[in-house]
Amino acid sequence: MKKELIPGRGISTVITLISLTIVILIPFTSLIIDGAAIGWHEFWQVTLDARVLASYWVSLRGAFLAALINTIVGTVIAWVLTFYQFPGRKLIDNLLELPFVLPTAVAGIALAYLFSDKGWFGQLLAPLNIKVSYTFAGIVIAMIFVTIPFVVRELQPIMEQLDPADQEAALLLGAGTFTILRKLIFPEIFPAMLAGFGLAFARSLGEYGSIVFIAGNQPYKTEITPLLIMFKLQEHAYASATCIAIVMLLFSFFITYLIHHIQQKIKREA
Repeated sequence: MKKELIPGRGISTVITLISLTIVILIPFTSLIIDGAAIGWHEFWQVTLDARVLASYWVSLRGAFLAALINTIVGTVIAWVLTFYQFPGRKLIDNLLELPFVLPTAVAGIALAYLFSDKGWFGQLLAPLNIKVSYTFAGIVIAMIFVTIPFVVRELQPIMEQLDPADQEAALLLGAGTFTILRKLIFPEIFPAMLAGFGLAFARSLGEYGSIVFIAGNQPYKTEITPLLIMFKLQEHAYASATCIAIVMLLFSFFITYLIHHIQQKIKREA
């Protein structure tokens, strides 16, 4: 029998399988089993209710816009933090960790006050008749705040591995800046951008704490699906909450699977 170069394959594999089963597989399986016990008629009746459908649309639309904006802005931020040196660079890099560690409720309260009529941004936007608090725009801003680090942290390691010699050689051969960006840099960072988009989208889809304080939570307008699940739980409608949670689980799984599938396809083509 061929000896393994790296020892501990058996025990590490067992620990991995047990951990994933306890942390991920069992909770999701129990949720699906509880949902299956409800019955198809009640399941479709709950998940296709007009108010629930409206919450899906609010959550999906907000998550997509937040992920798209963060992918564009996050790419620029990652580029600046990776290749440029300037005073305060390390401070900005450390500040990006705040959305990871900051309680989402604190972020929601801060954003709600900042964009209120008495807040700094709210007072600047008021003369322009632009309102953010208690609108769909507030939902998107809260999602952007929470998920911006996902994109930046996905891109930074890839950008650090880019070989400047390739770019210099292309420049000496007469390639323009846009050509270098399109032919050399973008193909290398695109899978990481895609991964960052997927993480930001999935995280935004499940965000709750930072949104409820700034969204206004109006049914059919600014009510997100996680909030609707909380309402169902407070009403002791556990079956309805389970049905909606299963739909959100399927949404998240589909998005992550699609992102990974596209990434693998890009790698095979490369």
